[in-house]
Amino acid sequence: MLCCTRRSAASAERAPPRRRPGLRILGLCFGAVLALLPSGPAGAAEFTPEQRQAIEAIIRDYLTKNPEMMLDVLQAAEDKMKGEAHDKASATLATRRHEVFEDPDAPVAGNPRGDASLVEFFDYRCPYCKQVESALEALLSEDRQLRFVYKEFPVLGPESVSAARAALAARKQDKYDAMHRALMGFKGEMDEAALFKVASSVGLDVARLKRDMAAPDIDRMLKANLSLATALDIRGTPGFVIGDEIVPGAIGLDDLKQLIEKARSR
Repeated sequence: MLCCTRRSAASAERAPPRRRPGLRILGLCFGAVLALLPSGPAGAAEFTPEQRQAIEAIIRDYLTKNPEMMLDVLQAAEDKMKGEAHDKASATLATRRHEVFEDPDAPVAGNPRGDASLVEFFDYRCPYCKQVESALEALLSEDRQLRFVYKEFPVLGPESVSAARAALAARKQDKYDAMHRALMGFKGEMDEAALFKVASSVGLDVARLKRDMAAPDIDRMLKANLSLATALDIRGTPGFVIGDEIVPGAIGLDDLKQLIEKARSR
C-alpha cells in the first residue's frame, strides 16, 4: 500500500525509536501467564517469591528458544486489530454514507448525476496522490457516468493545510478544478510564495483568495473531512471510497475501473 500518513511527514524524524515487537510480545506473554498464577493470601501460600521467579525464568527460557511463538502471537494480534478496524469502518460507512458521497460542501467533478460515485481523500503534498492523479483524470475522461467527490485531507503539515484552504477558497471564484490540477501538478516546496504563484497562474484574484482562505466554512469542511476519515480508518493519503469499499493507498486505473463496475453491479 503506497500512501502518505502523518508519521511520514517531517515530524517522523523526531519520533522516538520503536521498541522491538519481540520484546513487547515477550512482556505480554509474561503478563498473560503470570495473570493465571494465584494471587492474594491463598496464592501467596501456594507460590513463594522464589517459586514465582523460577516460573518466570521457565517462561523466559521457552519464549527465547521459540521466538516463532512470539511472531505468531504478534501476527494474530495484528490480524485481530485489522479485522476489528475494518468492521468498524464498514459500519461507519453504512451509517454515514450521506457525509461520504453527498456532502454539499465537497467539490464534485465528472457527471454530477452519474450512476457511481468515487470519493478520494488526498493531500496536495503527497507524492502518491500526485502519482495517481493521471489515472483519475483518464478515468473521468473515459467514464461519462462517473461522479467524483474530492475530500481535502491535509495530513503532511502546515503547507498541506494552506494548499487545501487555497483550493477550497478557489471555489468562491469558480476555479476549484483549475487550482486542484495546478496544485497536483506542482513540483517543489509548496511554501506560501509558491502557493500564491500557482493561484495567480490559474487566474485567481490572490488578494481575495487570501481573505477567503480564512473563512469559517473552510475550517468546518477540513474538520469534517478529518473526522470522517478517522471514522473510516483512513489514516493517510490517498484513500478511496467506492460503493461499500474503503481502499487505502494509490491504486491503478484498472483496479479503479474494477471497483467502479463492482459498485455499479450492486
